[in-house]
Amino acid sequence: MIPRYSRDRMNSIWTPENRYQTWLDIEILACEAMSRLGLIPAASLDNIKKKAGFDIKRIDEIEKTTKHDVIAFLTSVTEKVGEDGRFIHMGMTSSDVLDTSFAVLLRQASDILVEDLEQLLIVLKKKAFQYKDTVMIGRSHGIHAEPITFGLKMALWYQEMLRNHSRLIRAREAVSTGKISGAVGTFSFIDPEVENYVCRNLGLTPAPISSQIVQRDRHAEFFSALAILASSIDKFSQEIRLLQRTEVREAEEYFSPGQKGSSAMPHKRNPVLSENLSGLARLMRSYALAAFEDIPLWHERDISHSSVERVIGPDATILMDFMLSRFTNLVDSLVVYPEQMMNNLNKTHGVIFSQMVLLRLIDKGMTREQSYAIVQRNAMRAWQEEISFQQLLMADADVRNCLSEEELRSVFKIENFLKNVDLIFKRVFEKQ
Repeated sequence: MIPRYSRDRMNSIWTPENRYQTWLDIEILACEAMSRLGLIPAASLDNIKKKAGFDIKRIDEIEKTTKHDVIAFLTSVTEKVGEDGRFIHMGMTSSDVLDTSFAVLLRQASDILVEDLEQLLIVLKKKAFQYKDTVMIGRSHGIHAEPITFGLKMALWYQEMLRNHSRLIRAREAVSTGKISGAVGTFSFIDPEVENYVCRNLGLTPAPISSQIVQRDRHAEFFSALAILASSIDKFSQEIRLLQRTEVREAEEYFSPGQKGSSAMPHKRNPVLSENLSGLARLMRSYALAAFEDIPLWHERDISHSSVERVIGPDATILMDFMLSRFTNLVDSLVVYPEQMMNNLNKTHGVIFSQMVLLRLIDKGMTREQSYAIVQRNAMRAWQEEISFQQLLMADADVRNCLSEEELRSVFKIENFLKNVDLIFKRVFEKQ
């Protein structure tokens, strides 16, 4: 049973409450580290931990004057703590809080996306084995090529999603990087042990070196991983759209009772979910481009990246959560038509066996050029005149001089194309 999609879990990560709570966690951890170093009295630390809090309305009110969100936050916290508030944020700069908290939030979001992706992998694997032996035509350039199985198509998607899973894990680690190193990253007024303590307790890795900020190539890697993941979903969704075309109709999105496809044409059953996913993937790729633009900043930092990340952080992760949930349910409920797959496979009167005939003639001593010419002329005639390719070959003297009737018949067997399906499945799923 696929869990019903809920935006609440991902949305909650990006609420002001969670953002400010993460800021407060960082500040308190920094105070703890400084107390351990003898820089903050134990009694003052206890008071800070007991009284520290924030009021979102008060932060908004203060920010109207300060025009600085971190200062407004710190003022609100200090108002609650009192005199010991002077120890909060000691030796730190705003980016210490902002970048470290952004890492925490992206890691929280990544955890959800990894779970989403693992759920999709379960569904794809189930579908791959369900349709492992369901024969269909493979296509190149949109034209009939040679037979495959629908299960192979699902296995291909599964393998690609495994790569996306690995990318997402790596990207999560790339952005799980914090910094508490002061104004330009030199630890001028803060001990490096504070950074180690804060990051360790937040599940982050301290940046080996930073300027005033954590370098944005890390974030570009994360949003690139999301863009690639979205593009895979786009690719798979496009395949479903192609298979659902009236002329093909080998698979289609589940059409629920009472659903309507068109305001004008009651017969329509459109691939709206797949089209929606293809459209959303365009947005995801644009977020990656925005993240690339954040890499080059002036000197030790400027804040041109800040406005971008306030949009793409929540938008990209919320959208990716939605896309993964929608696509997982789409695949799980996908309607497949094996009989139509066979009908389509037979539409070209057997010309899909042309390569096997070509190779058999070559085995008998023909040159590739001679064999190709003989097979092609019969294939073109079979296609154009809608005549059995096998019968044309049986009547072709050049072919019969090399191949007996029995040898020709042995060529025209679907299983000749599928003898390695088990091997492919073993390669894809054996270690999973």
